[in-house]
Amino acid sequence: MTTTIVSGGLVITAADEITADVLIEDGKVAALAAPDSAYARGWRADRVIDATGKYVIPGGVDAHTHFELPFGGTSSSDTFETGTRAAAWGGTTTVVDFAVQSKGQALRAGLDAWHAKAEGRCAIDYAFHMILSDVHESSLKEMDLLVGEGVTSFKLFMAYPGVFYSDDGQILRAMQRAAGNGGLIMMHAENGIAIDVLVEQALAAGKTDPRYHGEVRRALLEAEATHRAIQLARVAGSPLYVVHVSAEEAVAELAQARDKGLPVFGETCPQYLFLSTDNLAEPGFEGAKYVCSTPLRPREHQAALWRGLRTDDLQVVSTDHCPFCFSGQKELGRGDFSKIPNGLPGVENRMDLLHQAVVDGHISRRRWIEIACAAPARMFGLAPHKGTIAPGGDADIVVYDPHARQTLSASTHHMNVDYSAYEGKQITGQVETVLSRGETVIDKRKFTGRAGHGRYVPRTTCQYLP
Repeated sequence: MTTTIVSGGLVITAADEITADVLIEDGKVAALAAPDSAYARGWRADRVIDATGKYVIPGGVDAHTHFELPFGGTSSSDTFETGTRAAAWGGTTTVVDFAVQSKGQALRAGLDAWHAKAEGRCAIDYAFHMILSDVHESSLKEMDLLVGEGVTSFKLFMAYPGVFYSDDGQILRAMQRAAGNGGLIMMHAENGIAIDVLVEQALAAGKTDPRYHGEVRRALLEAEATHRAIQLARVAGSPLYVVHVSAEEAVAELAQARDKGLPVFGETCPQYLFLSTDNLAEPGFEGAKYVCSTPLRPREHQAALWRGLRTDDLQVVSTDHCPFCFSGQKELGRGDFSKIPNGLPGVENRMDLLHQAVVDGHISRRRWIEIACAAPARMFGLAPHKGTIAPGGDADIVVYDPHARQTLSASTHHMNVDYSAYEGKQITGQVETVLSRGETVIDKRKFTGRAGHGRYVPRTTCQYLP
């Protein structure tokens, strides 16, 4: 049994900030104690990591990634090996990726396919959500089986007709099933039927540039779908988690529902907090780099998102990491914005960008850890082993230098994509050392991990619910 002490750092969780030594035994947190206490002085360890002057924080939990996702005639460019390695570089030690049910196939076939992609290749721990793209009696019954196996959340789409889209009746049936089996319904809330009309009209008018992607996917159509999803969940008696919330009007729908005491939750992503339609409108075809759905919004929407994070109307910040290279992938949409693969990279940047939000005064240090670590762990049944630093929990620990300066760039990132959505952005704070279940995967800015260290983690049901 190996023993490690992380000494002298400021331990930050969602609940506390204390200067403490952390004792790690056999991959678990064994104890915390004041550095000068007789208890801590009695510890013996195989190694000591000096965290003096640094933060000691839980490894990040990114509950929304898409590695090796087929989309728009291509696939997202990060594999489970490259994507989880990049996540580790950015201080994330657990990801929850999306297994996909193909039309006409069983949920089991989709889940098995994703297990095959991931097994033996991940540098950090991982779990799966299940995308339902073909809701019928057989797939509804399979939901019960998957919940029993630790796949406890199911994503449906009000967008992408002909691909992932489910109509209101299918959504209601899935929500009713989740209400009975304890699963959590995740919703991509955009009115895809109406958006397709606007896409067709824009292209017919010769509006083909990337910026029109943001214009046709209107904020009101995100808000309308969010409202409709909430009402369907009320009818079904089901909890609801709305993914990648980007619009002020959608935040208002969530806030109103939560004010009524409904079990409705929301997630936003760094791109909506730090980027805007200004990026979609970059000259030439550069705006294609920023095409994702829901789309980037005008900058004035950001204030509502930050406010939602502070008031807990939004509980989680995930990345929706779904990278496509500019060369050869995003370029598929030259001359037709609707053919640009939807998604952008970010799994490596999330923890740093949210620390910059602390520096900028948008959120507190503890709220940083809440929305990036603790809340996603609780939301998706990974607590108490993930998302905090406490005796008995997994030793997923990051030593973070809050004073280091770095410039985000494709030339230095580790994601398998040829551009950075935050190219040239200067931020304060950087990951120094990362432990995954007590094993060092980043050691003073050097990768020491390995493919296959990461384990699949079955999940319990949502721990936000009574």
